[in-house]
Amino acid sequence: MRLAVISDVHANRVAFEAVLSDMPPVDGYLCAGDVVGYGPWPAECVERVRDLGAPTVLGNHDRAVATETGFGFNSMADAGVRYASEHCSADQIEWLRSLPDERLEHDGRVKIVHGHPDDPDRYTYPGLYKPAMLDDEDVLIMGHTHVQAHEVYDEGIVMNPGSVGQPRDEDPRAAYSILDLDAMTVEEHRVEYDIERVIDAVAEADLPKKIGKRLRKGR
Repeated sequence: MRLAVISDVHANRVAFEAVLSDMPPVDGYLCAGDVVGYGPWPAECVERVRDLGAPTVLGNHDRAVATETGFGFNSMADAGVRYASEHCSADQIEWLRSLPDERLEHDGRVKIVHGHPDDPDRYTYPGLYKPAMLDDEDVLIMGHTHVQAHEVYDEGIVMNPGSVGQPRDEDPRAAYSILDLDAMTVEEHRVEYDIERVIDAVAEADLPKKIGKRLRKGR
């Protein structure tokens, strides 16, 4: 079984559509959260994830929109949360509100969290990966850092598909991964997309310009 794994779309419809167009045939989708925040297309990205039927966990930006709260966001993140709150429908916000912090999928073989199994808001960078993070699952999927990576251990796989909409590993291309549950392998993919179109849309939405401009450098 081959599964497309995405995370941190961050309301970047242009990057998301590029990722979906680039994907090989898969048997399903998984999403590690933060569908909204930062970008100018929160409603469209929520609908696209829902249309895919992707089991999704709650990211910190998703939570901020769903609960109308924040936790010390910077000005860019705060602006993105306010924009999403204003442009998502009541039904879309209710969908965000319904997302869990953790999901077990595919007969318990795959666990999805946003930050860390013990703390959904913890940044877990590749250097912190370790087999002890795995419990009874074969694969642990995390997001939040926007850094694409994976490690294969005797105990299973720890992975982050990277960010669709706002990579922060100095590679500006949109990121996603393909998880093969039969072979227990991960393929990491990167896709070029029209960043200048996003920059223009950020400006038109009256969001902080840096939200768009930072995409050029992948950070």
